[in-house]
Amino acid sequence: MILTGTIRKMQTELKETVQYYLVFPDNFVHMNQLLDKNISLKHVGNECLNCSLDKKIWRQGFCYDCFTASPQAGDWIMRPELSRAHLDEEDRDLEYEKKVQLKPHIVYLANSSNIKVGVTRKTQVPTRWIDQGAHEAVAILETPNRYLAGIAEVALKDHVADKTNWRKMLTNSIEDVDLLRFRESLLQYIPQEAQEYILDNEKEWEINFPVLQYPEKVTSVNLAKTNEYAGKLKGIKGQYLIFEDGKVMNLRSHEGLVLEIKVD
Repeated sequence: MILTGTIRKMQTELKETVQYYLVFPDNFVHMNQLLDKNISLKHVGNECLNCSLDKKIWRQGFCYDCFTASPQAGDWIMRPELSRAHLDEEDRDLEYEKKVQLKPHIVYLANSSNIKVGVTRKTQVPTRWIDQGAHEAVAILETPNRYLAGIAEVALKDHVADKTNWRKMLTNSIEDVDLLRFRESLLQYIPQEAQEYILDNEKEWEINFPVLQYPEKVTSVNLAKTNEYAGKLKGIKGQYLIFEDGKVMNLRSHEGLVLEIKVD
């Protein structure tokens, strides 16, 4: 099989084991079916996910001009507490910001390598947890907008991490923690204006990833620099491909790159 297309993050389906799909405009690849197969990857061009031009990718699949101008790359994306649509205040495009920010959001705990706190739109549950490589997760609050979720996350970050150790996640060096008990210990730190949105009787989600073999150590593949790579696929976790030689490739960091993919 030979396929050429612009990389976007893999689409996922939560089943007994997570199912992964690499989707292109006129084709898709069920990535789980490629486990234990040799895959060759070659960087043959770029396509900005916003303007579609063949320009150097800056961040998040965008060229520099689009990253600094598109509402899809505003600072409030990474820092929800900066959201202002609920005040009718524009950052880059108020109409777009209202569509995203004024929707229900979930503040959650996820365990990928260690417990971390995060924020996601309700419609992104459990996709967000799968993308982070979390083997377990639990919701804490459901807020009516992104701002309230953001200030709750900021308050909780004083008591729990907000980042995943990706190397530990990919080597499966994970902590065994009672998420529900840990969740209860954090409720006292939620800001008063967000207290009414605390969820009751939340279940703990468990997620299993399609990994045949975890590496002892990992090294990143960056096709924007090395241009080509080939290896035997041994697992998929988060948005990472895990290869037999310990190399790992983050599909999120390759968004906007046009790759030629060959499978033996």
